[in-house]
Amino acid sequence: MDLGLKGKTAIVTGGASNIGFGITLTLAREGANVVIADIDEVQGEKVAARANKLGGGKVIQATCDATKWEQIQAVVKRTLDEFKGVDILVNNLGWTRDILFVEKELEEFKKEIDINLWSAIYCNKAVLPHMIEQKYGRIVSISSDSGLTGEYREAVYAACKAGIIGLSRGIAREVGKHGVTLNVVCPGVTMPENPVEEAGEKSMHVVGGAYQFMQKPEIKAKILKLYPMRKLGTPWDLANAVAFLASDCAGHITGQTFSVDGGYAMY
Repeated sequence: MDLGLKGKTAIVTGGASNIGFGITLTLAREGANVVIADIDEVQGEKVAARANKLGGGKVIQATCDATKWEQIQAVVKRTLDEFKGVDILVNNLGWTRDILFVEKELEEFKKEIDINLWSAIYCNKAVLPHMIEQKYGRIVSISSDSGLTGEYREAVYAACKAGIIGLSRGIAREVGKHGVTLNVVCPGVTMPENPVEEAGEKSMHVVGGAYQFMQKPEIKAKILKLYPMRKLGTPWDLANAVAFLASDCAGHITGQTFSVDGGYAMY
């Protein structure tokens, strides 16, 4: 199926690691230009170089902290200067550290809210005027199954990811008349296949040791029992869903939430 993404321009926050890595390469392979909005400049440049070898769209790294409004505005301006438009936004940032609610420090709650919710608010606010003006836009936000079900030791993260769903539905009602759609993808546990290549040093999977922890045979076996398909998600699983929702093939879909999680959310 030709998704019709050739020549479109996308901004992908956190586009250098894990799920973002898969989204960036998939959109580029489909012919879209991609701006990687990522705090990890080294990893972002590495992914951009790899993506540009695919022969599809042009990919550039725009180093920024997506929790800072001024920096998001600068990324959008650079995108408009470079590609003359913004057709797609993928809100992909996510961060948490699994600790019981009563044991976690308030500063960590603030960090979770800034990264998981405020970044999406800022990005949506920054791109929507341009999408409304051009009467076209696709916004896909990465939430989490924890936003649907709640999750042990991830209470504030779950609240933020639930907020992404509500935010997207509310905006979708406002901007549908302008040809702009907003949809949400909820992953379960999703791990890079090759963390050296697919996750930078600033990725939470590397910093927090999540990848190494979940690769322990006894831990992985316990996790897999929770998934009907008995497998963890890969960046490509999520990227394919995002590419579809970012395309005109999904042009009559808006305000919807899709779990791409091997069946975990059924529980």
